[in-house]
Amino acid sequence: MGSPLRILHVVVNMNRGGAETLIMNLYRNIDRTKVQFDFLTCKEGVFDQEIIKMGGKVYRVPYVTDVGHFGYVKALDTFFKQHTSYRVIHSHMDKMSGLVLKSAKKNHIPVRIAHSHSTQSEGRIAPRLYKWIIGKQIHSNATNLFACSRAAGSWLFGSKGRDVSVIKNGIECNKFSFSSNIRTQIRTNLKIGESTFVLGHVGRFSQPKNHLFLLNIFKEFTLSQPDSILVLAGDGPLKKVINEKVRELGLENKVMLLGVRDDIPSLLQAFDLFVFPSLYEGLPLTLIEAQGAGLPCYISDTITSEVDMGMQLIHYISIEDEKAWVQKLIHASQNQIPRVSALAALIHNGYDIQKTAASTEKSYLSLGGEVI
Repeated sequence: MGSPLRILHVVVNMNRGGAETLIMNLYRNIDRTKVQFDFLTCKEGVFDQEIIKMGGKVYRVPYVTDVGHFGYVKALDTFFKQHTSYRVIHSHMDKMSGLVLKSAKKNHIPVRIAHSHSTQSEGRIAPRLYKWIIGKQIHSNATNLFACSRAAGSWLFGSKGRDVSVIKNGIECNKFSFSSNIRTQIRTNLKIGESTFVLGHVGRFSQPKNHLFLLNIFKEFTLSQPDSILVLAGDGPLKKVINEKVRELGLENKVMLLGVRDDIPSLLQAFDLFVFPSLYEGLPLTLIEAQGAGLPCYISDTITSEVDMGMQLIHYISIEDEKAWVQKLIHASQNQIPRVSALAALIHNGYDIQKTAASTEKSYLSLGGEVI
């Protein structure tokens, strides 16, 4: 058997975001004798050492925010001139994939995949305008279009979104099945009482996740349900702002900020509701995981219906209506339903990572010109 086909994934860093977690889930479940993953990143990430242990390489170039547009383009060109053996590049940079794939094309990489993981760009007007211009270069430089959902494909690729290959955000299903023993253990570790009602959220502390809105509705919720807490897992640029908001609302003893966790499957067992008022999303991996744990999920009406696995666990609420959120969360806390097994639904809806990995591996080998 010859050497495996090496796929170069391009990301800002390999931390615990939704796209990065999906890539790692794929990486752990593909046949690495046939396909290997390497990574072109801009910053250190928590998955770097695991990648290296699995046989992957982690390269680094400075990001555009550090060296400017021309500095970033030069860094990309230099990298691809020095690494000419790659046949497949898979860029997860949303609109910034325009620059990445242009450089890859210039340096004769034959297969250039753009992958959409969102439905909107972050940042203020100027950065978003810049990304919009860069995104226009995707069509002329990408050979293949991937997305986590139809909505994400339409946003990044426009009319070509019809031609997108949807890669389901698969998870290791068995890890998320509800366990009362794990629930008790995690609650004991976190010093959460058995009768305390727990609202949970997992996500990066950034503007799209809408944490300040979440804190406002939780404050109102506690007036009706005093024996309750809000657990936030994640980190990010708005951590200081979120901490200040917690103090401003007098919720210091009601909100637990756990930071970045590597035990999300277990942590979800300790929650009673999953609350997710995002301003926009592609298709959130965390909502697949939460449904996998049998959790009722109260989410904003901006999120694609593609996330709903048909288990009556997804409840949409208008992002414009704080009162509706409070009322529905109170009603849910007073009418708790037993946790249900989601294994069959996950598999039926295509979210079993083993199947996702097998089909993605097949795509890579086909695109890379290998005999399957």
